[in-house]
Amino acid sequence: MSSVKGASGRMSPERSSWVPQIGNRDKPVYLAIADAIADDVRAGRLVPGQRLPPQRQLAERMGIDFTTVSRAYVEARHRGLVDARVGQGTFVRAPSATDRGGEGRSLAAATRVIDMTMNQPPLPASPVLLGRLREGMAAVVKRLEPRDMLHYPGVGDAQEDRAAGTAWLAARLPNVPVERLLVTPGTQGALLALLTALTRPGDTVCAEALTYPGFKAIAGQLGLRVVGVPMDGEGLDPVALRHALARHRPKALYCIPTFHNPTTATLPLERRHAVVAAAQEHGVPIIEDDVYGPLPANPPPPLAALAPEGVYHIAGLAKCLSPMLRIAYVVSPDARQTLRVAAAQRGTTLMASPLSAAIARRWIEDGTAGAVLDAIRAEAMARRALAESILPVDRIDTKPEAFHLWLRLPESWSRGEFTAHLRMRGIAAVGSDAFATTPDTPDALRICLGAAADREATRQVLGIVADALDQLPSSAGVII
Repeated sequence: MSSVKGASGRMSPERSSWVPQIGNRDKPVYLAIADAIADDVRAGRLVPGQRLPPQRQLAERMGIDFTTVSRAYVEARHRGLVDARVGQGTFVRAPSATDRGGEGRSLAAATRVIDMTMNQPPLPASPVLLGRLREGMAAVVKRLEPRDMLHYPGVGDAQEDRAAGTAWLAARLPNVPVERLLVTPGTQGALLALLTALTRPGDTVCAEALTYPGFKAIAGQLGLRVVGVPMDGEGLDPVALRHALARHRPKALYCIPTFHNPTTATLPLERRHAVVAAAQEHGVPIIEDDVYGPLPANPPPPLAALAPEGVYHIAGLAKCLSPMLRIAYVVSPDARQTLRVAAAQRGTTLMASPLSAAIARRWIEDGTAGAVLDAIRAEAMARRALAESILPVDRIDTKPEAFHLWLRLPESWSRGEFTAHLRMRGIAAVGSDAFATTPDTPDALRICLGAAADREATRQVLGIVADALDQLPSSAGVII
């Protein structure tokens, strides 16, 4: 086993003359370097904030190849010992409370279980607000009578839940009659009811070239053919949409106009009018998934506000309030269509959970829902700023209030190799194949900023992603 000797000593954070003393350790050199970093941090020879030498510089000093040093720095980051900042260098990380909790235990250990496959909102850093959520849930349960717990809900309860839905939608879709609104078990339940009502097996539906995997799954289960429509940085291409509608004559168009999943593209107002006009021209109803709609501070109007007679609007609460509730409000073009969708829901999921609907109603009525939305938006903006400080900005697409981003990979990486590498480093992310509805699939991944417990954990995860982008698959040890 090869070995390299060097000198180690204390230095100021501004200098980068540190060289690890790795001795004749019976292990790969890159692991020995990472161990030396850990030893010097414990001994105080490396101090928080201290900048380590650039990788190429250290490789020259030690007489080893650049790849070995690169792997060593990645390993050190994985252990939670260092942070990397794009354009600035690699710095010794200050120990966190988690680091001090026990031998070998670090924040990096938490990244081994970071699951970014579900795009969930970030946890607001407000104990007071979280306590308010608990109190609201407890108050709803406390008010339940035995009959409420052991019987199906009455008509009056459903009307109150619908009224709460119209109040929640007032900022995006004002003056919606309760007769046009249906409470469904989440966006997935809403899509199942809508596609059941609007299509039959063998029918064609259109969607963006990249779309929500849950929609693809339901379409597949219902025996529908999904035709992908080209999109660009602003979302769905209206010209391509007109061609697709004329050629394929679909039964519905499904789209995510605001903070598109996965790219975060948001249709500008002019393009929204063009999409609506194309659908009206061909008599195709639009299923508008507005689950991210409440997040932008100044969003364009939803498609349902531009053409209420031709749009089924889904307002899910999973991304702007709580995924646990599994509640989404569906606004249909008219009361008759609401009854049609309600019949489809009874034949599939029956109804939304009365308890979840009651909790949502309480939070909406007492202002808790609005406070949570504000807190999620603020936390999302903070984490997005972190992402832009750590990841190369020319490779990410995101929006200020979005808590996911679209990472376009360099030519050296394929999406399969990169997702496999991240999984080896303890991060589960979703590649572009999961979203694709056309054969032309880009090499890209969706990165979910809400998955980590807090901003420091988010910083660690993004650091691992940034390190991977700087590597070649051959030096990263990818096995697929």
